[in-house]
Formats: sequence, structure tokens, C-alpha cells
Amino acid sequence: MSIVKKYAHPIIIFLIFEIVAVTLWLTKHNLFYLLNFSYIGISIALGVFLYIRRYKHARRVVQLLVGIYMLVYLGLICNENMQIEGFWYYLFTGVFEAATIHYAVAKIFGPLIFGRGWCGYACWTVMVLDFLPYKVPKEPRKKLGWIRYLTFAASLIFVSSLFLARVGNLERIMFWAFIVGNVVYYAVGIALAFAFKDNRAFCKYICPITVFLKPMSYFSLFRVKCDKEKCVSCGKCKRVCPMNVDVTDNSRKRENGTECILCMECVKSCPKDAL
Repeated sequence: MSIVKKYAHPIIIFLIFEIVAVTLWLTKHNLFYLLNFSYIGISIALGVFLYIRRYKHARRVVQLLVGIYMLVYLGLICNENMQIEGFWYYLFTGVFEAATIHYAVAKIFGPLIFGRGWCGYACWTVMVLDFLPYKVPKEPRKKLGWIRYLTFAASLIFVSSLFLARVGNLERIMFWAFIVGNVVYYAVGIALAFAFKDNRAFCKYICPITVFLKPMSYFSLFRVKCDKEKCVSCGKCKRVCPMNVDVTDNSRKRENGTECILCMECVKSCPKDAL
């Protein structure tokens, strides 16, 4: 029983993804969904398992396994636009598959369980950005989060305009929007990382996906919590947090609480195992 308890989190994560995989397979009558969500579930569960085993690159393993799969296989090979424009496209066409299912599971309802775990373990944009040297923010968080709402609105307006103008060959346009969008995201993300000395500057100020993630993350089941009796207020957890979250506050209203990406850097840095 002690082994089961020790590895409860990866087991639970795997089972949740398997439930989603089997449900979509049976309801959509498509084996792809079984294989897709099983693969993602196994990848994330493996990462959590490696973290428990204290492998220092555990999260990076997951980022690469999931990020490359979604960017290269689903995006470039299968021609699926997995960016937010693809979500609007499938939503407007009334098709519940591909990007709409991905967003529903990972970015709209999933955060009720995993919070912003997508940002920490699966995003193919930060899969690249996290290789940059500024893993710990060098400066306080800037009040530029409002920009994400502009990029969110811009993506909606872009796709809406295509439908209103009755532009033809939309699927091809969506594929090229995926290519161009990723190039722009990487370019802007890298530029901001060096400008602000913060790998996660793109996530904090530009990424439109956070508009979906933040409200649901407030109610997240999986959260980093602080044992106040063990905490000595050394401040190490706050200094290493890439998202500037005050994890010593257990309230859901804690500073930048909906920004936590469950990277566990705070947990690893705590000298008293208070987190």
C-alpha cells in the first residue's frame, strides 16, 4: 500500500486521461482519441513518476514528449491547427473534434483538476522558451497582463472575419495560420525573454490561452499548499517561482494564484519540506 500511496498522483493522472480517452473513443467511434489521450496521459504520468523519483529533468521530459507530438505530429503532419485560431474555426463550424476537444480537455475544463498544468508540462511554445537562460525572473512582474486579452480578441476577430467574408479553402488557411502563428509566438516569446530576463514573460503578458485557463484554475483540485508549521518564511519558494506565485498563502486569492503552472520548483527549493 505504501508504494501505491507514494505513486498515487501519476496513477490518478493516468486514470483520468484513460477515462477521457475511452469515453471519446466510444462516443466518437474513432480509435485516434484512445491513442491520443492515452499517449498524453502516459507521458504526463511518466513525468510525475520521474519527479517523485527525483529526476531533475522530469518536467522537461514531459514537455518534449507532449509538445513535439502536438506541434509536429498533430500540427505539421496531420494539418490540425491546435492554436486558439483552430479552436475558433472548429467551434464556428460546429465540429466537436481536434482543437475543440483539445481545448475542452486541456484548457477549459481540465484546469478544474490540473490548474495551469498545461503551461508547465505540455505547451509546445514554452517547450522551447524554457531552454532559454532566464528560468528565474530577474525583475518583479510587470502590469502588462492586459495584452493577453488583446491577443485573445485578435484571434477571435481574425477567424470571425474569415467566416463573415465567406473566404474559401479555410482549412488550408488554418494550417498556414498555425505555421505563421507558431513562428510569431516563438519570435515574440524569445524576444520578451531576453528583454525582461524572464523565460515566462510570453505566458504572463501575451499568451491568449490564459484567458481560458485563469478562471478555471482558481478552483483547481491539484494545488501547491504550504504547511505553516514547517514554513520558516525564508522566501526561497517565491524567488524561484517562474510565475511569481506566493505559494506560502494557501488562500485561492493568493498573489498570482491562477498563474501557478505546477512546475514544483518551489517544492524542490523548500529547505523544510513545507510545500
